[in-house]
Amino acid sequence: MATLTVPPMATSPRQDAVDLYKAFKGIGCDKSAVINILAHRDSTQRALIQQEYRSMYSEDLIHRIKSELSGHLEEAVLLWLPDPATRDAMILKQALSGDRIDLTAATEIICSRTPSQIQTIKQIYQGRYHSYLEHDITRHTSGDHQKLLLSYIGVLRYEGPEVDPGIVARDAKDLYKAGEKRIGTDENTFIHIFTGRSAAHLASVSASYKHAHKRSLTKAVKSETSGFFELGLLTILRCAENPAKYFAKVLHKAMKGLGTNDTTLIRVVVTRAEMDMQYIKAEYHKKHHKSLVEAIHSETSGHYRTFLESLVGSH
Repeated sequence: MATLTVPPMATSPRQDAVDLYKAFKGIGCDKSAVINILAHRDSTQRALIQQEYRSMYSEDLIHRIKSELSGHLEEAVLLWLPDPATRDAMILKQALSGDRIDLTAATEIICSRTPSQIQTIKQIYQGRYHSYLEHDITRHTSGDHQKLLLSYIGVLRYEGPEVDPGIVARDAKDLYKAGEKRIGTDENTFIHIFTGRSAAHLASVSASYKHAHKRSLTKAVKSETSGFFELGLLTILRCAENPAKYFAKVLHKAMKGLGTNDTTLIRVVVTRAEMDMQYIKAEYHKKHHKSLVEAIHSETSGHYRTFLESLVGSH
């Protein structure tokens, strides 16, 4: 469930474009006006605003925003403008390019998306960057982590709710034999099951594993694997069980302790605002006894704070 608040009456993309142009004119930028418009428009509306802006002013709205905004606010607004699949492709390209390889971000995006979402992301990635996502993953990852990601984006998994109890029980048994029952770990079995099964099936495997062995599959993964391979497996498993709980955990980790991981904070707030932010907020409050908005308010400031709070929603 999204938290995005859009005006009750249909807005005019042309008028929004005019109002944005006015906000950019003169000395300085009326950042409040920019936020009041863009933070309250859905993906389709944002695309239409960009079309109108380009048509009316012969200028790309993204380029104008780059020249008018700065810092974390600029980063958040630029990530917010595209549609979800294009945004994910952008995050992956940035995470798998240049000097700042971010395998945490790449792993999160890939391992938390549905098979149909991944197929769309792959198509956009290739069309936009003239490179196969598989090639860039291969270039910047290694070992079991690489095998996991390549298998996960290459397998067309079932996305429905039905599961086969017999296969569930067998998978739980196979994972136990591949990990905790033996010395060393059979990583290929973990990769095969985690990348080849539906989310509903994997959640059932997790429940079956705990019932049979009195120990969670999450703890088994943590004890048997490490590094980015462990991160990928845990992301797949936790998103199969409860994606909102997973992202609430990521957000808390980004804001706890000294300093804030703003890149992670922006990525999760922006990518989930139109997806399941209402559920993430509920999970965050249940775990930490304070609202997500309160946490963001205490860790951010200025127009950057206002923009994120607008996406998260106050209620």
